[in-house]
Amino acid sequence: MGSEVLMVVDAVSREKGVEKETIFQALEAALGTATRKRYAQDIDARVHIHRDTGAYDTFRRWEVVPDELEVVEFPDRQVKLSAAREKNPEVQVGEFIEEPIAAVEFGRIAAQAAKQVIMQKVREAEREQIVNQYAPRKGEMVTGVVKRLERGDAIVDLGNAEALLAKTTMIPREGLRPGDRIRALLEDVKSVPRGPQLFLSRTSPQLVIELFKLEVPEASEGLIQILAAARDPGLRAKIAVSSRDPRIDPIGACVGMRGSRVQAVSNELAGERVDIIQWSDNPAQFVINALAPAEVLSIVVDEETHAMDVIVDEKQLSQAIGRGGQNVRLASELTGWELNIMTEQAAQEKGQSEAQNAIKLFMDSLDVDENVASILVQEGFTNLDEVAYVPKQELIAIEEFDEDLVEELRNRARDVLLTRAIAQEEKISMAEPAADLLEMEGMDEHTAHLLASQGIKTREELAEQSVDELLEVEGMTEDRARELIMTARAPWFQAAGEGEQAGKSA
Repeated sequence: MGSEVLMVVDAVSREKGVEKETIFQALEAALGTATRKRYAQDIDARVHIHRDTGAYDTFRRWEVVPDELEVVEFPDRQVKLSAAREKNPEVQVGEFIEEPIAAVEFGRIAAQAAKQVIMQKVREAEREQIVNQYAPRKGEMVTGVVKRLERGDAIVDLGNAEALLAKTTMIPREGLRPGDRIRALLEDVKSVPRGPQLFLSRTSPQLVIELFKLEVPEASEGLIQILAAARDPGLRAKIAVSSRDPRIDPIGACVGMRGSRVQAVSNELAGERVDIIQWSDNPAQFVINALAPAEVLSIVVDEETHAMDVIVDEKQLSQAIGRGGQNVRLASELTGWELNIMTEQAAQEKGQSEAQNAIKLFMDSLDVDENVASILVQEGFTNLDEVAYVPKQELIAIEEFDEDLVEELRNRARDVLLTRAIAQEEKISMAEPAADLLEMEGMDEHTAHLLASQGIKTREELAEQSVDELLEVEGMTEDRARELIMTARAPWFQAAGEGEQAGKSA
């Protein structure tokens, strides 16, 4: 019997590629189940297989429960602590006491419980192996064959595992068919009991980078760096490249002889056009490169809002923006800057409007005449914080200002800012958030009062907000805003789930 057990373990382990220990544990569970079925009582049994001989021992066991229990819930497999200590003085509550019992024959249950338990354990082990194998490769490019299509999604065979390419991560209008060989980015790896574990994407910008590394030896060797990518999947993409070796032209290397390298990438991406941009550590120059072939006349950089006004000739406007805003959108994603494309006339009108607003601000807030306010604007001052807190010498350096005027302007600006801060604190302290907002998981009192001061007083009102709207709240970050909104919306999802379950029951 022992040799028969070892033969089964060895055969299943080799056939399924699963560790022998996993098979031994599955057999022990199956034999334990078969043992329990032999008894009319609701007993608990444990089986131990000797790994070297295949022989096995069977034990009936009782869980130790506290003496304080008036009634033992399962008397056939539970025992009170005092009774258990008569057999084992050192046993503790929650542990087990055991006694040997007759073992069931292996042959009789081999085709029944053992087979089911073994196959279940094998499936679990196989899924765990897939996760262990692919988890370190998350974010890498993989190659596979489309095996079948299910409700618009594609199941891709990677050789030793299947992966899901969801409809939402396919290139639009690509029209994949079973048997097609494709490359995709391994976007996520999940350890779940059932369903897909590997998730692919053909729309990720990272896929373009990985394809160029495959086609361009200089990129795979690190001589050329691909520092950023942006995509409108299936239509157009932009990548930013630079060279570690001044003798290598990064754009030419990525384009290849007669465009062979960039064409190979484009073919893999269903004809997606790829623009190759020279990267620059100067943000303005990087933006100019990213908007090519449109020619830029000038750029106004706003560090505070991380935005740039890009001025182009009126004849170049449509080219800079691109069809449906595609060119400027991809350039913005590539560079990480918000880009506003405008003509010279529009830029002048905007500048004049902003200057007038700043002049009015200084006249009203600092109680100065238009001449003083205009000088401040001409010297580049746009808000009260700059007047109050820039180095004093910068203001004194203005030809029309003397030290007394500078001191007076700084004091007035600070007084106004202080008054505003006090008013804001009073507004926040007086705002009364609802109890459900205060008690919401992840919420603190200060944030709740901040939200209430903006008119968001209940959990329901918070749930109705967008991330962009919450970013207007002082000190709010994008991650924090998203977290609060999703927590506030949790009851919505719960209600939807209950409704769906009720519908299925009906």
